[in-house]
Amino acid sequence: MFGKRSNDGTARPPLAPAAKPLAAAETAPAAAPVEPPPAVAAEPAPAPADAPALAVPPAQVATPPRQEAPQPKRKTTRNEAYYDTKGQVFSALIDTIDLSQLAKLDAESAREEIRDIVNDIITIKNFALSIAEQEELLDDICNDVLGYGPLEPLLARDDIADIMVNGAGKTYIEVSGKVQETDVRFRDNSQLLSICQRIVSQVGRRVDESSPICDARLPDGSRVNVIAPPLAIDGTALTIRKFKKDKLTLDQLVRFGAITPEGAAILQIIGRVRCNTVISGGTGSGKTTLLNCLTAYIDTDERVITCEDSAELQLQQPHVVRLETRPPNIEGEGEITMRDLVKNCLRMRPERIIVGEVRGPEVFDLLQAMNTGHDGSMGTIHSNSPRECLSRMESMIAMGGFSLPAKTVREIIAGSIDVIIQAARLRDGSRRITHITEVVGMEGDVIITQDLMKYEMVGEDAKGNIIGEHRSTGIGRPNFWDRARYYGEDKRLAASLDAMEKMNA
Repeated sequence: MFGKRSNDGTARPPLAPAAKPLAAAETAPAAAPVEPPPAVAAEPAPAPADAPALAVPPAQVATPPRQEAPQPKRKTTRNEAYYDTKGQVFSALIDTIDLSQLAKLDAESAREEIRDIVNDIITIKNFALSIAEQEELLDDICNDVLGYGPLEPLLARDDIADIMVNGAGKTYIEVSGKVQETDVRFRDNSQLLSICQRIVSQVGRRVDESSPICDARLPDGSRVNVIAPPLAIDGTALTIRKFKKDKLTLDQLVRFGAITPEGAAILQIIGRVRCNTVISGGTGSGKTTLLNCLTAYIDTDERVITCEDSAELQLQQPHVVRLETRPPNIEGEGEITMRDLVKNCLRMRPERIIVGEVRGPEVFDLLQAMNTGHDGSMGTIHSNSPRECLSRMESMIAMGGFSLPAKTVREIIAGSIDVIIQAARLRDGSRRITHITEVVGMEGDVIITQDLMKYEMVGEDAKGNIIGEHRSTGIGRPNFWDRARYYGEDKRLAASLDAMEKMNA
């Protein structure tokens, strides 16, 4: 009736060692601006002096693991002199280093070799740098050659939610829901584009003048969007939606005040009893985080298939198949859309289908799957309220060219969706689950919904933080009661609803 009932980070392996060390002293490069000491001289490299940071092929030298420090080192004040010094040292390094030998080393050994050579260059050129500035310069240049350049310190911080690069000279971050400017900058637009190319090439994507828009992801699942010139007027625009190293759980959301313990228990039951669920919310409201939290309550013996534009979901179940869309190639062919993936899912014997973000006509195929035995399917949609979420579904079905009467479309939606969970980011930067709403059915031409819980704002404190509370609407027997009883969760559901009502009494 409701589906079967059931019981209840890493270092890269070292590459083959170099046949000889980077410090081989057979010949010194004629084009080097300064004669390196014999201890660090290397064979001539073909790279030009102004070669971008991408000179080391990412396939040969892996990005080193980022440090797990809770906070990065305090940065020194940077000025034009610092960046000018860095540019001179970097140019000398490119002239000096033997890239073919560097590519044979593992990431840590390569980093040590680069630090040794840079130290020697600084000594020979007699740059006036303090110890702190020299250490920072060493880290920056190692990151430029082997990692993601100036982005590395930001990627190492776990308190940053978004990184927004607006050309080479301006970088913003979002911390605690607030956007602030940083002192991070790139050498020039070519270095920024080079780092973007390095990121997207790791997942088989590309970004250049002929293909200037790209969605990709970092190894930790963080979502990346790049839009390059000529579409981006002031230089390449890079946006990274970071994922926390420690995955959030519903218990942590309770501690943050996003939901009450009783509301979290209801969400657990919704995930457990295979309700068809849509998570609705605006940009940055925490939809994907909440979806990850709900999937933690899927039984381990269920086969789950995820479909995403760029793979962000991090399910912990053992039986998960992850699918990702593919953009068209340079000839405009080979595109695999979200709708293609969702349709193909139906041939893969899924028990649950999870669509990372529903934004087009694939919503129709997802609704059909929910109606044909794939109970417990989930997805996220951009909308500002549960009622608007239903309207957006109608609009997206119409976008797909389906010539169905409006009443028929609403009947399909009402028969497929069980619960809408609304998430929101408030003006103080905090994130809250504002509605747990059931789709009850149809009454005439209108889809009927009922709220089980709502978040109501009651004011703000002296610091501008919003004060509010989650209130029960008094529904004692939700529409998915029979489903909860089928899975043996009816007593826990009743206790949670009673506790939430007494709390608001």
